[in-house]
Amino acid sequence: MKFIKNHLMFILPLMAILLGIEFYLVFDRTTDSYEKGLRDGYSMLVVTKKAAKLAELQKLNAHVSSIEKIKRENIVAEIAKDINKGTQKEILAALPYFYNVHLDTYVNTSGLEKIKNDLEKDANVKKVETFGNSYSSAYRLFSFIKFTLKLFIGFMGVVSLFLIIKQMEIWKYAHQRRMQVMEIFGAPLMLRSGVLFKVAIMDAFIATILTSGFFLYIKYQWAANSGIDIMMQKQEELFILSDIGILLGSALLIVIIAVYSVVFSSKGVQE
Repeated sequence: MKFIKNHLMFILPLMAILLGIEFYLVFDRTTDSYEKGLRDGYSMLVVTKKAAKLAELQKLNAHVSSIEKIKRENIVAEIAKDINKGTQKEILAALPYFYNVHLDTYVNTSGLEKIKNDLEKDANVKKVETFGNSYSSAYRLFSFIKFTLKLFIGFMGVVSLFLIIKQMEIWKYAHQRRMQVMEIFGAPLMLRSGVLFKVAIMDAFIATILTSGFFLYIKYQWAANSGIDIMMQKQEELFILSDIGILLGSALLIVIIAVYSVVFSSKGVQE
């Protein structure tokens, strides 16, 4: 019973870190389509003196991905309904050109301001309207959610790492006599600590398997029957095969850091 308890005291904090990592991976994948929707649904209005081409605007800023010309005839028809056709033609000739400009990425507010400034440097560009207030509020909300999640995972990771190191110190004292005998016979420090690495790596594999199993259950059982649209639509993104490699690599890195921190803090086992 004590053996199981000692291992659980190591596996559970490690799983907490792995769960945090996987939750962030899932969040990043599932919100990628939301970010893409924000990007594709956004356009800035650019007013030019003469007709503009996509290549000309892309030279000013590389984030410009496409432009959509707004028909001036529709604008004239809307504002000059009761005016004769000859006057409408004169108004049309005097009007500047209007374009909806789309971007290739979802930039932050400062990046949006830079794009505006770059476009306005061209003598042909009369005005650029970015609709900054609505864009800024959506971007700040999205960024705040991502920052909060990162902060929570980071805090949970630090606390869990301290618990792992503390459990590693308990294991070091449990194997103290064996390590002392190896020290007497001249075994190097890392060889004496081999038993700690062996146990820690074994638990890293167990924590990875348990965490992967948890998310596989969410993907194939819970999400399919949850009735939550985003879960059902993004079911395939809740866990992918490459996540196992990321989780295992993270677990091994964490346990190696924990073992090294314990081993080198003591500089050898004391009587």
